[in-house]
Amino acid sequence: MNWAVFTTTEPDLATIVEERFRAFTHHTLATLRRDGSPRTSGLEVRFLHGELWLAMMPDSLKALDLRRDPRFALQANPGPETDMGGGDVRISGRAYEVEDPAAKAAYAEEVEPPEPFHLFRTELTEVVRTYVEDEKYLVVQVWQPGEPVRTLRRT
Repeated sequence: MNWAVFTTTEPDLATIVEERFRAFTHHTLATLRRDGSPRTSGLEVRFLHGELWLAMMPDSLKALDLRRDPRFALQANPGPETDMGGGDVRISGRAYEVEDPAAKAAYAEEVEPPEPFHLFRTELTEVVRTYVEDEKYLVVQVWQPGEPVRTLRRT
């Protein structure tokens, strides 16, 4: 389940999530270390051609983590102070390294990352948005592949 499928099945939520990620350059990526403990790292992301791409420096610890275990969680930068315009969003899934030279070249042509670099395409397992509604409710929207968005409201 890639980004294009998500945007087709849940276009409203996908638009909000993508806007939150585009609002700031740096976000937080969580990967799993060799011993299974979490590692968090800063990361830039790109939404291009129906995919959510993760690119990183060669042999970075996060790249080595993803090569070993593709599971990840990605949280959008919440922004300055306490303004969460659009809510807090995160994406979970699996990231697979792109080995195809033509695919990497096409990405590099469009994004111009420092060379060399690791490039990962993602498959989504969950997208979550949390926000405050009417200054009264905490609203959590949860999407998982094959399911409609579930909306939970708490006071």
